[in-house]
This record gives sequence, structure tokens and C-alpha cells, in this order.
Amino acid sequence: MRMLFDFKCPENHIAEHYVSSDVTEFLCSECGLTATRIISPVRAKLDPISGDFPGATIKWAKNREQQIKHERKTTDQ
Repeated sequence: MRMLFDFKCPENHIAEHYVSSDVTEFLCSECGLTATRIISPVRAKLDPISGDFPGATIKWAKNREQQIKHERKTTDQ
């Protein structure tokens, strides 16, 4: 079975290669040294509504606060 793996050489070049799962070494395309397979960081998408993504939650709260201030100004007039 072929899968996508990250490989890192002694010169710290990192490259992705689509190889068989039993391949543990690959030649670095930048320096030609032997690169070994490394554990890749997990890519995850966090839910902005649940609060598991703080940046989006903070942005929503800030926008909501501005909206409330605007509504108060327009009703006070």
C-alpha cells in the first residue's frame, strides 16, 4: 500500500513522498543525502463554533460586542 510520508535528511530538508509503507529511507532531492522517514504532525481542523478554535471565538465575541454597542446607540436616539 502506498501512502504519503515525510522524510528528513541530515541537512534538515523535509519533503513528502508517496511511497510504499515499508520504505523508510529516500534520497533528498535538495542535497542527495539519505533522508529517513519521520512522524508527520497531525493536521486538524478545529470547530470555530464550539470554542475549540479560540481565534474564531474571540473574533465572534468582539463582533457581537460591537453589534450590541451599535444597537444601543441607535435605540437611545
